[in-house]
Amino acid sequence: MNDIDTSQLLTQMRAMAAAAQGQEAGPQTNGVAGDFGALLKQSIDGVNGLQKDSKRLGEAFLLGDSSVGLVDVMVAKQKASIAFEATMQVRNKLVSAYKEIMAMQV
Repeated sequence: MNDIDTSQLLTQMRAMAAAAQGQEAGPQTNGVAGDFGALLKQSIDGVNGLQKDSKRLGEAFLLGDSSVGLVDVMVAKQKASIAFEATMQVRNKLVSAYKEIMAMQV
């Protein structure tokens, strides 16, 4: 059975919290649409990667791979699920903002 690396998990959680609060020490954007598009694509690719990893781990577990534990599969599936739900919430907010902007009087 695989042990969960709590220090790595804690580091990831802190990085996600900092990113959610806008404190990430990543590339700074200057409001250019291309930067937002690249950031959005990077986020979607990250969610896609989590979903693929989750699927791969699930299939490996079902095939009896002894290096993959049930805990690993469940954690990967939860990460993918949470990332997907967050992405859907961002999409909903973007659609709502678009509709609000389109309804504005010029």
